[in-house]
Amino acid sequence: MATCGEALVKLLEGYGVEQVFGIPGVHTVELYRGLARSSIRHVTPRHEQGAGFMADGYARTSGKPGVCFIITGPGMTNITTAMGQAYADSIPMLVISSVQSRSQLGGGRGKLHELPNQGALVAGVAAFSHTLMSAAELPGVLARAFALFQAGRPRPVHIEIPLDVLVENADALLGSEPISVARAGAAPSAVKQMSQWLAAAKRPLILAGGGAIDAAGELTRLAETLGAPVALTINAKGMLAANHPLLIGSTQTLVATRALVAEADVVLAIGTELAETDYDVTFAGGFEIPGALLRIDIDPDQTVRNYPPQVALVADAQIAAEALLDALNHQPLPPRHDDWGVNRVARLWADLAPTWDAASRAQTLFLNTVLEELPEVVLVGDSTQPVYTGNLTLNLNQPRRWFNSSTGYGTLGYALPAAIGAWLGRGSKAPVVCLIGDGGLQFTLPELASAVEARTPIIVLLWNNQGYEEIKKYMVNRSIEPVGVDIYTPDFIGVAKALGCAAQAIRGVEELRTALREAAGRQGPTLIEIDQGLWMQDASV
Repeated sequence: MATCGEALVKLLEGYGVEQVFGIPGVHTVELYRGLARSSIRHVTPRHEQGAGFMADGYARTSGKPGVCFIITGPGMTNITTAMGQAYADSIPMLVISSVQSRSQLGGGRGKLHELPNQGALVAGVAAFSHTLMSAAELPGVLARAFALFQAGRPRPVHIEIPLDVLVENADALLGSEPISVARAGAAPSAVKQMSQWLAAAKRPLILAGGGAIDAAGELTRLAETLGAPVALTINAKGMLAANHPLLIGSTQTLVATRALVAEADVVLAIGTELAETDYDVTFAGGFEIPGALLRIDIDPDQTVRNYPPQVALVADAQIAAEALLDALNHQPLPPRHDDWGVNRVARLWADLAPTWDAASRAQTLFLNTVLEELPEVVLVGDSTQPVYTGNLTLNLNQPRRWFNSSTGYGTLGYALPAAIGAWLGRGSKAPVVCLIGDGGLQFTLPELASAVEARTPIIVLLWNNQGYEEIKKYMVNRSIEPVGVDIYTPDFIGVAKALGCAAQAIRGVEELRTALREAAGRQGPTLIEIDQGLWMQDASV
């Protein structure tokens, strides 16, 4: 007899799942009955939050949903933070948990790991939560989840399986076939309207977000056809090549870039929320779009949030961009304004160059050194100083190579487990670097052991400023006496070595270059500690 737990593993294989993150427990062992005989690899984090962050990083680099097996009760409360980060950034994540037997649901009898209602717990961080009341429901609810991942706005999905359902006879499910759902096409009427606006524009502009990440080629051709400057959100970095003459980077929060946006007469926003953490990272307000706004998004609700559009199109970004290109190629385009396009972008970068302060220049040097030594690197960031700087100053040549938790939900401790998942998602095709601060690393420090166990040769670049420096500055700027920000800093090198990692401290550019080359040749993880003060001294020489 095949149990429901065994059938689940078979069905996941059918949907192309290659990786599961989870910590086995007495309530989830039936999920593991068929796992050892499957093609799916299992990675054990040291905390369920780590499982969620690993699944998140895996999804971002692979483009496939990250899947987690999670224990009832505390496992679910632990993973909700990771689900919140994935929800905010529209990351596909499938969280499969156990729950009490059907007759005991919501009983309040003090059963092991009992929660009154796990579905209610995750309601705010999941697209939906479903309790499987019989094994027969399994193919249908998995089809719902993967339909969302394939054709909708991808966000976490939670499926909980009661303990008695997990062991039900599921022989009849073994022949179930996966269902593939195509993404929404572009309505011809909306494409026609948008193409007319764009064709008539003298100063067109494109704002692209992570929702358009699979449309990099089409976006580049669209920008070149229109002669339109392109701003990318942080999750969209790399959609235009770093040296593309129409790229204005992710600088939307800066005064000079806002002035450029204000000059545009037609703005195409594609796959972007137009939200605070991409367009106003200093929380000063004031980002405005005076020109006619055209919005393309897979989520109908999002097309009218934050900034109302002149025309909205609910469609897949790649399909919509292709349709716009076809429409524009069949109509004459008037000459653009003389001081627009490439000329205006060059002037913007000239205006921005003298505005970077010493700290920003030093941190940009740090990031550029990593890119020079590891040209194909994937950079996974936490909420830490070099990441904040890189969000503004760094541009890359391909998408899915720069993402971090400093935007959207903004969790600390994300980068280490997410980097493990990112390396697994890349299939060892490129080095993966974790950018994290001393405060953030202490949230998930035990996941170094997970990296050793999973043999993921990630490189952890620890930016050490002995505390929560960004929050301390924020308190001082608001005339609040700093409390709780000067935290104890452990011996990270000693801890990393005790957990099985290679580890060393460096003080400057040349030592970093050497350390990166050595780390890139190892089979396991490496921690490289950078003292902020010493780096600033070396960078200023």
